[in-house]
Amino acid sequence: MNLSASERERYSRHLLLPEIGAAGQARLKAARVLVVGAGGLGSPASLYLAAAGVGTLGIVDHDRVDLSNLQRQLLFDTGQIGASKALAAQTRLRALNPQIDVIAHDLELCADNAMDLLREYDYVLDGSDRLATRYLVNDACVLLKRTLISAAIHRFEGQAMCYVPDRGPCYRCLFPKSAEGAVPNCAEAGVLGVLPGVLGALQATEAIKLILGLGAPLVGRLLTYEACGANSTDKSARLTPRQLRSLIDRAASHGTACTVVDVREPREFAAGHLADSVNIPLADLPRRWAEIPARVPLVFLCRSGRRSLAARELAARAGFEQATDLDGGLLAWAVVIEPEMTVAPFE
Repeated sequence: MNLSASERERYSRHLLLPEIGAAGQARLKAARVLVVGAGGLGSPASLYLAAAGVGTLGIVDHDRVDLSNLQRQLLFDTGQIGASKALAAQTRLRALNPQIDVIAHDLELCADNAMDLLREYDYVLDGSDRLATRYLVNDACVLLKRTLISAAIHRFEGQAMCYVPDRGPCYRCLFPKSAEGAVPNCAEAGVLGVLPGVLGALQATEAIKLILGLGAPLVGRLLTYEACGANSTDKSARLTPRQLRSLIDRAASHGTACTVVDVREPREFAAGHLADSVNIPLADLPRRWAEIPARVPLVFLCRSGRRSLAARELAARAGFEQATDLDGGLLAWAVVIEPEMTVAPFE
């Protein structure tokens, strides 16, 4: 695929890199990438992909631009309030790079249309803010054998990962099941305005790496980012394995209660768990609060600490003031406290 004179000028900084050059820029031009969600993550991701010269860029979003979006969604401006996000994004991206094809999909992604839509693209960036959409996109990519670059944000932290067919686990492998609303979205919990810029740029970076075959993509790895580091309020009350061991021992010696709730799936719990812990999967928590004592130290745990953090946040919203969780999950516990414990992998 030849590059025109204007394309060579536009992408000259890429062409100077031996790792990219004209051949790599041609691969970018031939790539077909779908961005799911033109919001906080989709805005920076799509801008960088368009600027990089991704030849066909699809944007799917059914929302309208709202004033509250403008704190972080840099695709839009005040004059576009009320406009279709997909169409407004198309206009902005075409203005940035008229040499690429930008396709607006002004529709709500659902089970009836996901397969047909994703089939038209080679790479999918998921920037949705609903768990149901995240699982839908993941499952469609798995069935269609499409590469998926997924990211999520919450308050001051974010995470990103890649799924490449036949090379590593998918999003559902990492988080087998989650209830809608298990982690509040931006409208409920708030978000630092620059945070989606960081994670969206990372998504674009991973997509470009995968298209060009550069570096080591986030396959089989979960990248986590905290804007506030150790001072993040979401992390401040987490227990280390030794702290949890001390809490359990102290409660036993004083005849007091300590409730440990394992929020993994039953098959994971059956393979190995802490003595006297109770198994309530994360997705079941909202309808099983009555099973948990309200006035004792309450500790959630899971395999690696991600689901337990979501459980703690749910518990706080439900009125459990002393809820905390195990940092690093049972993987950390097995390393520090109980090496003989079997910690089941995701299936």
